[in-house]
Amino acid sequence: MGSQTTFEREVKLAFASAEAARQAVSSLGLTPMAERRLQDDRLLDTADQRLRAERSALRVRAEGGSARVTFKGPVRPAAMKLREEIETSVGDAETMLRLLAALGFHPWFRYQKFRQEYRNTDVVVAIDETPIGTFLEVEGTETGIEAIVQALGRTRADFIVESYYSLFDAWRRTTGSAARDMLFERT
Repeated sequence: MGSQTTFEREVKLAFASAEAARQAVSSLGLTPMAERRLQDDRLLDTADQRLRAERSALRVRAEGGSARVTFKGPVRPAAMKLREEIETSVGDAETMLRLLAALGFHPWFRYQKFRQEYRNTDVVVAIDETPIGTFLEVEGTETGIEAIVQALGRTRADFIVESYYSLFDAWRRTTGSAARDMLFERT
């Protein structure tokens, strides 16, 4: 798959457990799209934090031996998270990170999640199991997102539009954790 520029529209919904999220998704009759796998993401920025100041993000994602690099523009005002997204496949995450470092972009936050994806014609629904909780990420058309949220018995009041970094930062403040990154403990 090549590069792609789109506008990403999404919301997250919190769930008490991965099993509760799987049961909810099962009730929707969606088509499985991608099996459960670990995604290891790094957000990058310049030393002067130019991207963060612009409310943009540069991410390198590694999963299952492949990698993608993504630029996300500033979030636009809306009930759902809406932002420009430019993404492309790259051969190797570590090589891409070295290339970006040579251009002045360095990782400032690393986060992991186990993701499993489903789809219908209007949306992609991802079950994200993270070290700080389980979330459904619903991405697609506004109508499609609203239909999925309603079918789950949820409302706009349940929308979470914060990034995983923002959710992790809030969790860290609440728990007093000194963790720098949102990683699973190694066993």
